[in-house]
Amino acid sequence: MFHGDRSRKDTLIDYGFRLPCARDNRPLTPDEFFERVGKVVFVSATPGDWELSVSENVVEQIIRPTGLVDPVVEIRPIQGQIDDLIGEIKERSQKDERVLVTTLTKRMAEDLTDYLSELGIKVKWLHSDIKAIERVELLRDLRQGVFDVLVGVNLLREGLDLPEVSLVAIMEADKEGFLRAERSLIQTIGRAARNAEGKVILYADKMTDSIVKAKGETERRRALQMAHNQEHGIVPRTIVKHSSNILLDTLRGKSEEIELEQANVKRKRKEKGGKVNRPEPIPEAVLELSQRDLLLAIKRIEKEMKDAARELDFERAADLRDQLKVLHERAQQLRKPGNN
Repeated sequence: MFHGDRSRKDTLIDYGFRLPCARDNRPLTPDEFFERVGKVVFVSATPGDWELSVSENVVEQIIRPTGLVDPVVEIRPIQGQIDDLIGEIKERSQKDERVLVTTLTKRMAEDLTDYLSELGIKVKWLHSDIKAIERVELLRDLRQGVFDVLVGVNLLREGLDLPEVSLVAIMEADKEGFLRAERSLIQTIGRAARNAEGKVILYADKMTDSIVKAKGETERRRALQMAHNQEHGIVPRTIVKHSSNILLDTLRGKSEEIELEQANVKRKRKEKGGKVNRPEPIPEAVLELSQRDLLLAIKRIEKEMKDAARELDFERAADLRDQLKVLHERAQQLRKPGNN
């Protein structure tokens, strides 16, 4: 953070947009930060080399109370990978299970999605242009079986909890780089660890260091969990998790309310022949805002709503969305002729 902030401010200062004293208002350097915080606990499924090097004690939490083991990892050749993948997808679809496919590029993800769709496979692709709320809806549809296969690039690496996914396919797994580094592979493999039948297929023609380490770590964790299950008589069961979503349910509920309200307005207009005002007035505090303050409030709340959705705090995101609706109504009033 420090170096990124410094680089940005140096550019502004060099071209005269900021005074040199702007450098004084900055984030702490890593050394300054750790001098102030004292004891620190790092929490990560895939800790980095630096965190491991500065940690006095490393505690692993590998055992899952559900008994679920890490997925089986298979290495298969790249030649014929698409035909092999199609066979695996059909097998999983027959069992009402889902599949994640991760590619290296957006172009490959899009082409693969089009090809699978032409074959009659229910498939969607997830990309960085999709907004946070739409992303949540897409993942919900995958869980509910609206489609069976989700194709993506880096977006499949972190933060997905999809118990219905029993297969993760990693295309071109031997192409070394950030997306095929050891930690990225471990995180991607973990997407299949919520299902008792979880399996991961790495399509590769050579065993890179990253593949060897990721496969070895997965097998180590798998062995520990299986030993624990055998010792305590635990039978692994797929996580049963409700697929409803508070934010999406709220959005759909609001849509139905709006349609009902519009129908009532049309009916009253037909009966009375006049315009019907909205039943809920705009709050006094909003009416007192100037046009400039109103626009600033809209921008701030839009950012907070997106942040809340990104953090999966859907109740707060829904509340913020309702606030935005009121602010936009007031903004429309101010834009009408005769209003200041």
